[in-house]
Amino acid sequence: MPTAFKEARLKLQQRLSYTSTPRAINDSTHARGVFVTRAFVLAFLAALIGCSLACSHEMGSASGPTSKSNESADSKSAEAIHQNALVLDAHADIEIPGRESRYVGEDGLSQVSPEKMRAGGVDAVVMSISVGPGPRDQAGYAAARARADEELAAVIAMTNDPSQTLVLALTADDVTNAAAAGKGALILGLQNARILGRDVSAIDTFYAAGVRVFALTHLGHNDFADSSRPVYLGDINAHEPEQEHGGLSELGVQAIERINALGGLVDVSQLSKAATLQVLALSTAPVIASHSNVRQLTDVTRNLSDEEIDQIGAKGGVIHVAPFKAYLFDSSDDALIERIRAARKTAGIQEDYYYPFELYWEIKDTTVQMKFLRSVSALLSSVNVEDLINHIDYLVQRIGIDHVGIGTDFNHGSGLPGYADASESLNVTKALLESGYRPEDIEKIWGGNFLRVFRAAQEVGL
Repeated sequence: MPTAFKEARLKLQQRLSYTSTPRAINDSTHARGVFVTRAFVLAFLAALIGCSLACSHEMGSASGPTSKSNESADSKSAEAIHQNALVLDAHADIEIPGRESRYVGEDGLSQVSPEKMRAGGVDAVVMSISVGPGPRDQAGYAAARARADEELAAVIAMTNDPSQTLVLALTADDVTNAAAAGKGALILGLQNARILGRDVSAIDTFYAAGVRVFALTHLGHNDFADSSRPVYLGDINAHEPEQEHGGLSELGVQAIERINALGGLVDVSQLSKAATLQVLALSTAPVIASHSNVRQLTDVTRNLSDEEIDQIGAKGGVIHVAPFKAYLFDSSDDALIERIRAARKTAGIQEDYYYPFELYWEIKDTTVQMKFLRSVSALLSSVNVEDLINHIDYLVQRIGIDHVGIGTDFNHGSGLPGYADASESLNVTKALLESGYRPEDIEKIWGGNFLRVFRAAQEVGL
């Protein structure tokens, strides 16, 4: 059987396995055009196999029945859908102009620069003020705050520059109004409450400055909550404990209550499972996961368990999938896992990991460090936009089309072939269309769902 038909059959079998068990989810699951009956799939599969046996040798490497004219029509349709949608990226890190960074594109620009946003038809991006782990003392808090203030100033400067045609969006209406005026919108987010030190009232300060999306953790626990990725402590050659607070601390509880009261949007990405579930029980508004994938498909602690996924959906929230190959690879591939472990051993870091690239910062020899990063990247080089769609499929089929979005985590190591930066966003729309999603579904995934939850959070705070 030709390879193309084998691949098609495998995809259909995967679709069948996803839909073979009914789930108690809302009516929006019917929005997906690919939800078909077992009988139809089996009949189509039989016809496909029969065709593969009967087709002449002249078919060569044909991938299916779609003609070039149909492909052209689909492309035009995708462009129209993309143009009509409000395309919103729920999470990107902030690059400070002129500062050296390993995460910018080959052109030296942010992956979500205004030029790339315009080229990719991206209407809005949540730009996240973010810091990594560090000392939890007055000096450490001061350094984190200084970095946060610098990133905040960089975004404000962009929106104050008329040549950039960007606005700082404080409300969902600001986002839609900017798009209608042909301008891009930047929404400010904050990730890692280490920026706040131990001062809950600092949330008010950042909200007044324009921040609307709040995530309590990044890498490592802080005084507010436990992270899904305990930090490695180089001085003792071990990770910090899996839990420090058992989820949220009392400061964390106060923070969620304050974010709700202000009308801010709570973001659970990178929280520990216990902390996420506590946030969901506590929050009076729907929440988002701004850049989180499916743990059932890629078993890393940064991804969401089925329990977390179900409860985010039940709360009315939205999970935004990220094109980050370290959170999209096939973790059921034992051979791949062994090769990743071997690369880590060769680099002199522990073989066990929270995600494949973890601890590269502990490799002091820069040559060895870069060799390790390149080797793991090469091992994950087959991860592509189709894998991103697979995670979207899983979420849609589990909790419904109203609870899925896209948050790239650009400027922090994210990007795939065909979706390397904001300029290639149309390729995601094409992939969604090819996978059977309707225009109205794609509009929800790209920004409609985020805006709904953004409005809901603001209404709670009124």
